[in-house]
Amino acid sequence: MKYLYKQGGFGAAWLLPSCLPSYLSGMDIFNFSEICKASYTHSMTSPTPLQPQTYPRRILLAVAAKSPQIITETIYALAVEEPRWLPTELHVITTGRGAKTIQAALGAEGGNWLAQLCQDYQLPLICLQKNNLHIITNQHNQPLEDVRNSADNACAADFITQFVREFTADPQCSLYASLSGGRRTMTYYMGYAMSLFGRAQDRLTHVLIEDDYFFNDQFYYPPPYPKLIPCKDGTEVDAQTIEITLADLPFIHLRDTLPAEIFSGKQRFTDLIATAQAQIVQPSVKFNRALKQLMCGGKLIKMPPLHMTFYVWMLERCMNQRPAIHWTTQETPKLATQFLKLYANLYSTNGYYEAAEKSLAAGLTKSWFEEKKSKINKALTEQLGHSTALYYHIHSQGKRPLTRFGLTLSATAIHLSDS
Repeated sequence: MKYLYKQGGFGAAWLLPSCLPSYLSGMDIFNFSEICKASYTHSMTSPTPLQPQTYPRRILLAVAAKSPQIITETIYALAVEEPRWLPTELHVITTGRGAKTIQAALGAEGGNWLAQLCQDYQLPLICLQKNNLHIITNQHNQPLEDVRNSADNACAADFITQFVREFTADPQCSLYASLSGGRRTMTYYMGYAMSLFGRAQDRLTHVLIEDDYFFNDQFYYPPPYPKLIPCKDGTEVDAQTIEITLADLPFIHLRDTLPAEIFSGKQRFTDLIATAQAQIVQPSVKFNRALKQLMCGGKLIKMPPLHMTFYVWMLERCMNQRPAIHWTTQETPKLATQFLKLYANLYSTNGYYEAAEKSLAAGLTKSWFEEKKSKINKALTEQLGHSTALYYHIHSQGKRPLTRFGLTLSATAIHLSDS
């Protein structure tokens, strides 16, 4: 085995795994996350959500304040469990006051407990880089010394949510979020952010330890050798015998129910909650002909005129309980005539009408029909989120060769108005 030494950060040595490709062997200074990424790139084909340890980027995200021990206790529990999941990055969200406590306990200038844990269990060095210690800021982007009031809580919610959203945007990343430290409101926000953005490869965890040892500043993990530490009652206990349990907390995955804009924006936590709540209401559609305004579940939906006309056509058929259609369906008037008449009523015969009329001169075609259906369903998914959009999609009905297409909404859920 060969040791490499990291310069900067909190300092310490790590073991270079023997499974690494040979091109890494001559390097003197190396970033641990790059070592792990190279190792997994070399030994794995593609990550599997049910095996989070197979992801090249593995982030442990914790909220902490007065109990930095939860960080080492969590890493210890992850290291001794099988299959082993070790972070390539450690990120901690805290307050200004909490940052001082964490640095004093885990940094090389203080207790250096992180490095000691890695040395005791022959783990690759897991550093808490200074730029990975994230201090919550207020609305003026100033660090919060503590979370004391409702305004501070709102800032903490937005701050935590943004990091969870950012980390879960990386498809090559597995995120483990710890609920063990920080104020109760901070852990609540972490848990709810995971419900909003968490994926199959992400986990929500909590370390369990007897209350007698929870705030003991001499205990950070059970060492692999006997070590007496003082207790609150004046007695001593062998730290090696203290049990730590890592609970894997199940959570509701709402990610697929949310519209695409949620993942790229910077919406506040309260707005995200309102969006999620809107996804669980009963489906309803409103279309205002005068304003050309379509609302699905209270959400304004935007589409170009051709697609909007096609969708309103489907709404009218569904509301009037007319059968689903195929591009070859024979009706009087013809399907193409029905579509063009509705387009003229909504948007007049200007603009795209002539092009649409020319396209439909020979009636509806498979390519024209399927293109409109596909693009409308895609627009609904992008604006409503996958799970919610399914209520409003144009669905296939029946089996070939009798397949037809239409909406599956209740007729009473559709409201069309002229003003």
